[in-house]
Amino acid sequence: MSVSQQSPQNRGAQERQPDTTRPEDEKLPVGTSFAYGLQHILTMYGGIIAVPLIIGRAAGLDGSGISVLIASCLFMGGLATILQSLGVPFFGSKLPLVQGVSFAGVATMTSILAGGDGLPEVFGAVLVSSVIGLLVAPAFALIVKFFPPVVTGTVITTIGLSLMPVAAGWAMGGNADAADYGSVRNILIAVGTLAIVLVLSRIPVAAISRLSILLAIVLGTIICAIFGWVDFSNVLDNGFFAFPQPFAFGLPTFSVPAIVSMFIVTIVIFAETTADIIAVGEIVDSKVDSKRIASGLRADMLSSAVSPIFNSFTQSAFAQNVGLVAITGVKSRYVVTAGGAILVALGLLPVMGGVVAAIPSPVLGGAGIVLFGTVAASGIRTLSKVEYEGNLNMILVAVALAFGIIPIVEPDFYNDFPSWVGIILHSGISSATLMAVLLNLVFNHIGVKGKDRTDRSVFVAGTGRVIRKDELERLINHEALLAEGDTVKDGKIVDCNGEEVPVVTEHQHEKVVEAISNGDAQTHEDVQRVIRETEVETEAKAGAEADTGSLTRKHMD
Repeated sequence: MSVSQQSPQNRGAQERQPDTTRPEDEKLPVGTSFAYGLQHILTMYGGIIAVPLIIGRAAGLDGSGISVLIASCLFMGGLATILQSLGVPFFGSKLPLVQGVSFAGVATMTSILAGGDGLPEVFGAVLVSSVIGLLVAPAFALIVKFFPPVVTGTVITTIGLSLMPVAAGWAMGGNADAADYGSVRNILIAVGTLAIVLVLSRIPVAAISRLSILLAIVLGTIICAIFGWVDFSNVLDNGFFAFPQPFAFGLPTFSVPAIVSMFIVTIVIFAETTADIIAVGEIVDSKVDSKRIASGLRADMLSSAVSPIFNSFTQSAFAQNVGLVAITGVKSRYVVTAGGAILVALGLLPVMGGVVAAIPSPVLGGAGIVLFGTVAASGIRTLSKVEYEGNLNMILVAVALAFGIIPIVEPDFYNDFPSWVGIILHSGISSATLMAVLLNLVFNHIGVKGKDRTDRSVFVAGTGRVIRKDELERLINHEALLAEGDTVKDGKIVDCNGEEVPVVTEHQHEKVVEAISNGDAQTHEDVQRVIRETEVETEAKAGAEADTGSLTRKHMD
């Protein structure tokens, strides 16, 4: 029977069938997909080349060696992106997530390098920690509630702050033994590059402002080349086209302290990637559950385990590309797959790595101030969403950040401890992560349910919480977004004290926020009182309006 011959009942049944196509499964024309994919790559290119630059210089590599690292990281970032976006059974979230070398491991890897065993020990630690991560990924997807924004925000802030000495070193010239290290010329080049970033960021053209860091590096390098301050003589040392050589820097070596330290980084990456999966799921309006999170984490770890074979490091999702999905509104995961193919192609061109390796260090320093500062600012933005009233989150953030900053401001702090302690804690990221997770468990999970926490410390203010009606369904569908200690029971949100979080209207929410700001609501009971008063006020207003309407009708009659 043709469509025109179908009965009205059949046509109505077809019309009522729900659309099972997910937004991220939309397939755009090939040319359009690669155009949007290129935009994704340009957005994250500055970030993905920064890590091999930092590690290569910390390892004492020359321009040729750094070129190999850069090409390898581009190659593996492309393969990781394709796996995450396309997906295969048990691997890949099948969401528009761009993958690349994670900043989270930089401080830890430089700490391992400081031990003197070189890149093979770094690659060995990455390989083993990633394999362990691959095995525990499904379990982490189930315990994600132990890594709430108060933990992830603290860690991300520490990552950004721990990278600032690198930016400062670049701005001074990169090589502390050079005669011009810290010269006025080098500092002015860095300041000039920073100024270009700021100017381009102010241009009201999205394509330019989003690429301000990359464009500033290009312009800064061109200006330096005009004055003869750039050496491109080693650009073609590794040829124009080459497949990444496996174990180009030697076979991995294995050290238990280094592996433990990198596994802590793996936990950080789990938390970062989980947050990115949840965020992009919300942006594209697609359901994210523990199985999907586990598949995404397994893809991260599989890519990370393979990375050392091709001279690369731990892989994770790039948060700036999550923001790009929101800005452009292009939700197709195949666009990101196209971007992954572009990254693979770039990784097969060592000449690109050679060009990047030739960029003057002061230019990178000026851009790095913004790039690494943005990482810290992202962590601060996450911390701004944390609930600090009625809990000990303020002191959690304070202590964890302090522990993360100690090895940065005083590198010799752990020198008298056993070497394995130094390898783990010399990384500010490892220190901050361990302390944040530990304090979160102690303050927000162990032994707090059903107990009054308002008198435990001067850091606790004891203010109640409310949830707007329009937020309730979103939180129930995405339990990973719940505040620390919250659970879902019978369609309601229950906090860590076992109390139901009140669901209020927009008007009630405004009144509660106003009462809290004025100091009129400091406990759960105070919040309930404000809600009841608002209900009475609303009912009285409605009754008055009804009486007025009745009198008006009588008058008209």
